[in-house]
Amino acid sequence: MDANGFRSDFLKFFSERAHTIVPSSSLLPSAPNLLFTNAGMNQFVPYFLNRQRSPHGRVADAQKCIRAGGKHNDLDDVGYDCHHHTFFEMLGNWSFGDYFKEEAIRWAWELLVEKWQFPKKRLMATVYRPLDGEPASEDKESYAIWFDVFKRAGLDPLQHITFGGAKDNFWMMGDSGPCGPCTEIHMDLSENGDGGLAMVNGTSSRSMELWNLVFIQYNAMGAGNFEKLSSNYVDTGMGLERIAGIWAETDGFRDFSREPSNYGSCLFAPLLERIVKLSGRKISYGRTVPVDRRKPSETELIDCAFRAVCDHIRALTLAMADGIFPGNEGRNYVLRRILRRAVLFGRRLDLRGNFLAELADVCSGILGGAYGNLADSSEAIRSTLIREQEAFERTMDRGLILINEAMGRCGGTIPGDIIFELHDTYGFPVDLSQLIAAERNIAIDIEGFERAMGRQREMARKSRKVQKISVETDSLPPTQFIGYDAANCRCESDIIAVVAAEEKGCFAVTAQTPFYGEMGGQCGDSGTMALDGCTLNVVDTRRGSNGVILHLVEKELGDESIGKRAILQVDMDRRRSICAHHTATHIMQAALRKILGPQVVQAGSSVDNSCLRFDFTHFRPVSGSEIDAVESEANRIVRKNVQLRTTVMDYGSIPSHCLAHFDERYGDTVRMVEIGDTAELCGGTHVGGTGEIGVIKILSENGIAAGIRRITAICGEAAYGDYAALAKKMALLRSELGGGDPLEALASMSGRLKSLERAQREQSEANRQREAAELATALRSSGGGRCWLLARPQDVENLRSLGRDLQRELAGDDVLMLLADGGDRWNFCAVGGPQCANAAEMAKNFAAAAGGGGGGRGNFAGGTVPKCCGEKDLESNGKLTKLLSAYGNRISA
Repeated sequence: MDANGFRSDFLKFFSERAHTIVPSSSLLPSAPNLLFTNAGMNQFVPYFLNRQRSPHGRVADAQKCIRAGGKHNDLDDVGYDCHHHTFFEMLGNWSFGDYFKEEAIRWAWELLVEKWQFPKKRLMATVYRPLDGEPASEDKESYAIWFDVFKRAGLDPLQHITFGGAKDNFWMMGDSGPCGPCTEIHMDLSENGDGGLAMVNGTSSRSMELWNLVFIQYNAMGAGNFEKLSSNYVDTGMGLERIAGIWAETDGFRDFSREPSNYGSCLFAPLLERIVKLSGRKISYGRTVPVDRRKPSETELIDCAFRAVCDHIRALTLAMADGIFPGNEGRNYVLRRILRRAVLFGRRLDLRGNFLAELADVCSGILGGAYGNLADSSEAIRSTLIREQEAFERTMDRGLILINEAMGRCGGTIPGDIIFELHDTYGFPVDLSQLIAAERNIAIDIEGFERAMGRQREMARKSRKVQKISVETDSLPPTQFIGYDAANCRCESDIIAVVAAEEKGCFAVTAQTPFYGEMGGQCGDSGTMALDGCTLNVVDTRRGSNGVILHLVEKELGDESIGKRAILQVDMDRRRSICAHHTATHIMQAALRKILGPQVVQAGSSVDNSCLRFDFTHFRPVSGSEIDAVESEANRIVRKNVQLRTTVMDYGSIPSHCLAHFDERYGDTVRMVEIGDTAELCGGTHVGGTGEIGVIKILSENGIAAGIRRITAICGEAAYGDYAALAKKMALLRSELGGGDPLEALASMSGRLKSLERAQREQSEANRQREAAELATALRSSGGGRCWLLARPQDVENLRSLGRDLQRELAGDDVLMLLADGGDRWNFCAVGGPQCANAAEMAKNFAAAAGGGGGGRGNFAGGTVPKCCGEKDLESNGKLTKLLSAYGNRISA
């Protein structure tokens, strides 16, 4: 059986037991606190939190997962053993208030032993038994079920069941919330099957966890208190790579002599085979792992590289198919780190060419049947891998030279300043410096590196105009924002603090405000503040710490202003324009996802009263027709005058279709903005209905980073102004063209211009042919002069054309060299007869001797040589005159 068989068998088994089979969710998680989807349960969290009701009581799936970066990070271990991965597939079955322990345990045994024929004597189960101070009570129910399962199988339960504490056998989502005991199924992979319970949860690779069954039955209340949930849940997970690897490495459970490895299955074998073919030297995968990671042998390092490259290309390929591309921040940077690590290991294997793109094709072939978006994204994946690999290899070539020099002169530790120089000047990642140094058992001064980074940040801070608050606002209470409703955009409130500003004026803090403070890409409001009979201009509004909103007023205020009542008035014309552009970004994302596909995800935005900027993930340039379609779809939504709906809710209650952004930090309470069928978490201000936007006009679309595109657009009054300016230009153009349709006039002018250009080309060709005929006559009458200075200046192309014409007059191995004034240099062309083979060599030698450059092949070549004294340069350049003499008598023509 292969991995595809295990996957399909698993889903079929649970489908036959009334489970709804759901597709894998994207590796791009909906939860903004996750870098990647890293567990099968991610898409079901709202059901466990009882924030949403599951539409199905029983569910099963095969979930794509990546664990790299963040809390669950296996990246640094990948390659050095045979079971860690960045990308893996998790097979799982779920119950949301339906079945519980009895069914889950017995079905797991049935699938493993009766369906897949796993040797029952080699299977062990762990059950929760709390140690002192650990939560809840012993899971006697699971123990009783397992006892009966093993007894019915003719096995001694006492030899197959063991207990574990909270570390291994109790699952908690956090300090509070749903939790419960878990029971794990382990397999004894020792050669003779005699490892038994003693190896379970130990350090031996010969004992492996197959399946984890989590029984969520408690709610953690904090302070060590737990209460029973009203409904029980089942959450199980089994790694596909692990069970497929066991099957393959044991030859279908017949031979347990080899060390266990996940890399022996059909999920990896084709990749290993292609790596061997792509290598520039004779290598093979030897299955070894380092005895000591600090001092691996060359053979061990090669095998580590095999595994790392295989694993990393899977993570890269699947992530990019889900719209996550290498970049400089967040999950995108993690992916770039994975790619660079793969390139570094690939160099150790002497992999040639664009090997990552080649391996991505193999990966798509392996997993394409299960994940159809791989085929759809193949072009984007290949082009991104090629571009990223080539860019990093250039960086790596420079960096490797420097780090090797540093390791040679620095002894046992490389100073942090050198690592910083590699990072800052050459773009060499510090984690790769660590990896290279660790291979040679050399340390890196990370603290010194961090100090150097800190110095750079401080210098950058001092060198620019810093628009930041000069005193902390932590001690101030959060400002109450009341400005979502236009009716509240004028209010009275007491000033509770005055904060110094580095700009002219100061920041005034009030207890409540209708002014929106800059946040989430939306600029801050402006307006006025009336105080003590004076009206002060509020030129900007910003955010301090702790939710404090700061009004930047142009006048310095003293402490005597604290406690006084101020009248705050938002500039509503500017606010309405900001709202229009902000709502337009939401509409733009919906239009982009409809036209380009669901892989489009917001990667940043900036909104003010004059324009919007929207950054999004996409693997290729957007065509003109696609831009037109996006603009048309966006304006269709505008014309429908869809009324916006806003809902304030607990973060855990957000619906699955609601978009959230990883780079944003959300509190326990969030605000959801809905426009028709689309929904996003957003704390900004918006129009009431899309019709208020008027019109959306896209100004530009361009790439700003690998896999990141940017659209700039305007709407409302700004768009009307742009259209008016365009109409004025068209009217002026029409007037300049004599009235009528300007496009027809331009087409007529273009036709006349092309006719003139064609006539000019024909005249130039006639002149060249006439000159060639004159030169051919002179050539036939000459007695051996084979190096000519032409009377008229010639550019390179004309000179080459003359050379081609004259070449027909040459016989045997005759050679003719033509020189012509090319402006700031002499252009030359060397041509030979049918038997001539050294014209190119002559041209090369001639150019080199005269201080110029040239080349070609066979009997045709050319180039240029310098001149510095105008027309007499040829006569005054003694070196050039001698060269001409060496090639024959000079004839002017």
